[in-house]
Amino acid sequence: MKISIIIPVYNEEQFIIKLLNSVNEQKNKYELEIIIADDNSTDKTREILEENKKLYDKIIFKEKNEGKGSAIISALNHVTGDYILIQDADLEYSPNDYEKIFKPIEHGADVVYGSRFMGSEPKRVLYYTHKIANKILTTVTNLLTNINFTDIETGYKLIKTDIFKKLRLKEKSFAIEIEITLKLAKQNLKFFEVGISYNGRTYAEGKKITLKDGFIAIYKLFYYRFFSNLFWNKKISQLKTMLGMFLWKIIK
Repeated sequence: MKISIIIPVYNEEQFIIKLLNSVNEQKNKYELEIIIADDNSTDKTREILEENKKLYDKIIFKEKNEGKGSAIISALNHVTGDYILIQDADLEYSPNDYEKIFKPIEHGADVVYGSRFMGSEPKRVLYYTHKIANKILTTVTNLLTNINFTDIETGYKLIKTDIFKKLRLKEKSFAIEIEITLKLAKQNLKFFEVGISYNGRTYAEGKKITLKDGFIAIYKLFYYRFFSNLFWNKKISQLKTMLGMFLWKIIK
């Protein structure tokens, strides 16, 4: 069983080597494929990565900074594992939790989410507003999908590769977390959640997600629940065509 670890990276010169060493330690237990997608870093991240090629299997250097989602999407064509796990590069999520994340595979899991709000693992106490925002997003998601998630914004998402690739992801920003969850929820899949540790960082330490991303996430929840399927896309396209013909007749 091979698991592909996709690591989206942007300006992580402070943490990237420590993170990669930690992931590589897990190779003693699991067959891992490490794929890095650098989202056009402007610090020394790229230079560090080029000097440490033994710490990963594949790397993609993007020519334009577009966001976490874009980095993940750019890596998908390079995946050869049976499952994909997204691993943030900032060490908020510890590779020491891989054992917990991978355990549900034994029970036929299609999807495993690492929840920061389950279990007794240590969690760094930080922004109350982030916790409230996550609770709101998770609650709304549960209402829209009838699935009892506890942490949809978690960075640790383990998904079968064939399922992941069929999602046809489009979101370039942090909104990809919402897109992934809502598209998975529309399928008849076997979901698991496991408690994980969490060492969140402050904005001064490089945290990138903002309040703006929270508002975008709310919008994307409803968009991917009600308006993103092929039926509605076809209807919208038909309406645009009809409107175009009507306006053409008026102009004529």
